[in-house]
Amino acid sequence: MKSRRLSRKRRRASIVTVAAASVVAGVALVPNWSAGAAVTDDPTVDAKTKATFQRLADAVFTDRTQALVDGAGKTRTRHTARFSGSVRMSGGQTDQQDSALGQLRDRRAVLAKLGEKYSQGSTKVSLDATQVNGRKAKVAVTETTTLTYQRPVSKDQKTTGFQAHHELTFKADRTGDWQLTGIRDTDDGYLAVNQVAKPSVATVKTADDGPPAAARAATSWPAPAKPKNFSGTGYDYQAMATYAAKYWKNYNPAYPDFNGQGAGGDCTNFVSQALKAGGWKHVPGYTYDWHKWFGTADIQSDSFVGVNEFSWFALSSKRVTSLANVYQLDVGDVLQMDFNRDGSKDHSMIVTYRDRSGVPYVTYHSTNTYNRSVASLVASYPTAAFYAYRT
Repeated sequence: MKSRRLSRKRRRASIVTVAAASVVAGVALVPNWSAGAAVTDDPTVDAKTKATFQRLADAVFTDRTQALVDGAGKTRTRHTARFSGSVRMSGGQTDQQDSALGQLRDRRAVLAKLGEKYSQGSTKVSLDATQVNGRKAKVAVTETTTLTYQRPVSKDQKTTGFQAHHELTFKADRTGDWQLTGIRDTDDGYLAVNQVAKPSVATVKTADDGPPAAARAATSWPAPAKPKNFSGTGYDYQAMATYAAKYWKNYNPAYPDFNGQGAGGDCTNFVSQALKAGGWKHVPGYTYDWHKWFGTADIQSDSFVGVNEFSWFALSSKRVTSLANVYQLDVGDVLQMDFNRDGSKDHSMIVTYRDRSGVPYVTYHSTNTYNRSVASLVASYPTAAFYAYRT
């Protein structure tokens, strides 16, 4: 996604930050009302109610994660089914959840055909903030999910994980009971493994002097052999992977964070940081000149933070070459996606592992994700255009 050079504000000014109460179960505080009144006063959202908001959010995303786990049948009791009364799903939101679970089960089947299965999943949701306005409430939460590969990637790498942020909308009915009426993913990209919403796309941007065009990469399996030379370039590819593993979730404070900047995001900024850690050198100049590449805490070139500008710089400078197939990618290589095939690339990722069968695994920001297989991306976004770069 295209990054925006703006100071990040992780929490909207209108949201009041609160600590989620450590409560196993809770119900809405019954408000006071006049005897015989048809409608209650505006209900009060106390600590127990907030804790139940959090528990329902946890149930929603846990069900979505479990839909991807091998052996998790359609008849399994849903976690969201346990909620009724004071805090529950609305009818419309229940239908949307049914649709999401169906799509995720279909994705699980496609992945299984590609040889990728998950043996178990774990989802935890924390409550970040709550905003109440009369009979409406907005709840900001952070989801942290881990999926265990049925066939471990390596002895030390057995899982993939991500961290995503969501905003849930609740509305109180005539009796003061709260219903979940909406879920909005607040990260750029919709790129979590258990998300089904269409990804956001960037506006097409062109340059005046004819930037180089990247070649689309095929997504067919298996791919023709294209071994990488790990010793002849002067770059430390393992250092790139190590950097990505360290900062995929806990951002490096030495750089600005562009996540959540509307149509932007932190994906290319993160990839550039990892490449820099592995030996890519600055090419100083004007920030808007895509022939230049540099990034510090105070200033970054467009090519350091922008998806298309990165591609233009990397190809024109000969720091990368295009690969014919995404399954030829190896550690330290870069993968980009154009979700709607409009000619403008939307997302950047760096390869942090390649298994023995030849499947690469990528790590990225927006949504923060560690070691997701390229097979999973191809299965999740079958109509997207992919661009693979050998660094």
